[in-house]
Amino acid sequence: MKISLALGPRRALSRQTAWGCLTTNLALPGFGSLLAGRVSGYPQAVLGLVGLILTMIFGVPLILWYVANWSRFSGPEAVPFGAMGEMWRVVRWALLGMGIFFVGWLWSLFTSLQILAAAKATESPNAPPRLG
Repeated sequence: MKISLALGPRRALSRQTAWGCLTTNLALPGFGSLLAGRVSGYPQAVLGLVGLILTMIFGVPLILWYVANWSRFSGPEAVPFGAMGEMWRVVRWALLGMGIFFVGWLWSLFTSLQILAAAKATESPNAPPRLG
């Protein structure tokens, strides 16, 4: 079986397919754009996947650090601002991943809105068929 990442020719999409591309882009940035035949889907997908991977890789140590330091934040003599510098060292890479994902997500959202507008423009009017 041959697998290719090449895009096929861009064709007019129905509104239903365009909405499917939008919902796909909301869940997985870039993949709905690729389904619609847009080249911009490749960098959107890369941004989304890189952001997701960074968030997952650096989010686990953040959770482990927070669980290990729970008593510092929830005790009666807790000073939550005292550990902000230490927390920043743990959280910054996870936040970077979230930011990268968000950029890809926004880009794919704007592309999805363009896809919807193009589908609406090429849609035929709801006229009954001619009889005779």
